[in-house]
Amino acid sequence: MKIKTKLTLGVGLLFILIVVLSLVGARNINALKTDTESILDANYNTLEYCRTMLISLEDRSEVALDIFETNLRNQEKNITEIGEREATNLIRVKFNALKNSSEQDIIKSDIRAGIYVLMDLNMQAIARKSQIASTTANEAITWIAITGTLCFVIAFTLLVNLPSHIANPIREITDSIRNIAAQQYSQRVRFESHSEFGQLAKSFNTMAEKLEEYNNSNLAKLMMEKRRIETLINNMNDPVIGLDERMQIIFANEQAIKISGLKTADVIGKPAKDLAVSNDLIRTLIQDLELAQTDTYKRQVPMKIFAENKESYFEKETIPIAIQPTGEAESKLVGHVVFLRNVTSYKELDSAKTNFIATVSHEFKTPISSIKMSLQLLENEQIGTLNPEQKNLVDSIKDDTSRLLKITSELLNITQVESGNVQLTLFPEQPSEIVRYAIDATKTQAEQKQIAVVFSDTTENSKVLIDHEKTAWVLTNLVSNAIRYSHENAQVTIRIFDSATTLAIAVQDTGQGIAPQYIDKIFDRYFRVPGTETEGTGLGLAISKEFIEAQGGSINVESDYGSGSTFTIRLQKASV
Repeated sequence: MKIKTKLTLGVGLLFILIVVLSLVGARNINALKTDTESILDANYNTLEYCRTMLISLEDRSEVALDIFETNLRNQEKNITEIGEREATNLIRVKFNALKNSSEQDIIKSDIRAGIYVLMDLNMQAIARKSQIASTTANEAITWIAITGTLCFVIAFTLLVNLPSHIANPIREITDSIRNIAAQQYSQRVRFESHSEFGQLAKSFNTMAEKLEEYNNSNLAKLMMEKRRIETLINNMNDPVIGLDERMQIIFANEQAIKISGLKTADVIGKPAKDLAVSNDLIRTLIQDLELAQTDTYKRQVPMKIFAENKESYFEKETIPIAIQPTGEAESKLVGHVVFLRNVTSYKELDSAKTNFIATVSHEFKTPISSIKMSLQLLENEQIGTLNPEQKNLVDSIKDDTSRLLKITSELLNITQVESGNVQLTLFPEQPSEIVRYAIDATKTQAEQKQIAVVFSDTTENSKVLIDHEKTAWVLTNLVSNAIRYSHENAQVTIRIFDSATTLAIAVQDTGQGIAPQYIDKIFDRYFRVPGTETEGTGLGLAISKEFIEAQGGSINVESDYGSGSTFTIRLQKASV
């Protein structure tokens, strides 16, 4: 039976019992009322008429007979009992005789006798009807008690059983839902009834079966791994943003949401290009995605982002996500992941380091120059002649001073580069003049190792737009390195050749060369090839690269390990 039917029957039965109890009570009360009214309307009125007629007989006034006549007429209309009509008629006969007879006392005596008979008949009727009314009252009490008891029993039965019939299945289903929530998917509910609870139990069991099947499937494991990965991404301290192949943002952790200044609902599932229209950060993050179609792209220059009332620096790394579909030979791009590594602390340390190096280098330069000037004074024979031992010491100090001065200059240059304060003075110049300057500057170094420096220029007096001082420094550094890493009695070749829009200067040595694994690192700051015996700071090539690129040029290296290396500078031609 359905729950609705049970509730309808239960409440309906209670309603019917209340109606029955009301009807029984009303019926018995109405019967008692009828019996009472019968006594009042019939017998009590007759007694009242008889009492008035007796009083009128004793009254000798003229009005007394009229009162008697009135009450007698009323009595004649109120005949209800057996024998009452005969007694009333007798009183009427005697009363008529009383009005015309002179023997009134005898007639009045007869009238009194008739009235007493009439009163006795009604008194007996009142006694009899009172007994009937008492019987009716007892029957009413009995029926009301029986009906009330029956109603109480039925209502108590419904009160005890109906709530449990509804609450127990609900409690059992609630417990089963808790077990399902605790991933106990084997839980089932057993209801044999055809009520709503039976249908609910059937639907619940179907759901639990599907959940158990889902939990045992690979999809559930994938979803669990997905949630695990999302949790890991959200707990990362660095911002991470994921995009699908249609450039829609599929996830962004809390750090990424904070620095973007957007809300999660405004980012997830939205096209990145639409967000880029109004958000500078998103626009910066996606502008290089074309460069990362196949290889990981890392932004070398830290991005400055103002978020949460402070400036922070981030290195962007874009990783393309490609998969190889089953049965296919080529990979398919399915999205990108953008990492923003917070390098604010490193940037601050780097800035402090740059300032420290600049200060120390500047302070070193003055005493080193003073030492160099003092050495020049010592070498002046006007002051005095040095013996061979003293001259050797002076030469040694002079070499060390020159080396310290060079290192100091390199440190000052690198701080200039790191601080972004590279100041350029660009003028059209012939590169051959700068090359000859570099050759002259390294002439002594080449003669010491008996290295021939060969220079060839295939251009027709072409000019390049360069900063003379910095370009000369770069070429001098490259030629000096070529001489340093070449064997004695070897040859260093310098060539100037032309191309469509640039002019190239190549410096080739015949030394050991650079191992392939170090080619990509040769221009990094402070990097020196392991096992190199010659001295150096590892800053020269890094500074050279910065100086050349600041002028709009480029520098690269080609090396045949064991045979030597070639460094090539490409500079923009000056417009004529």
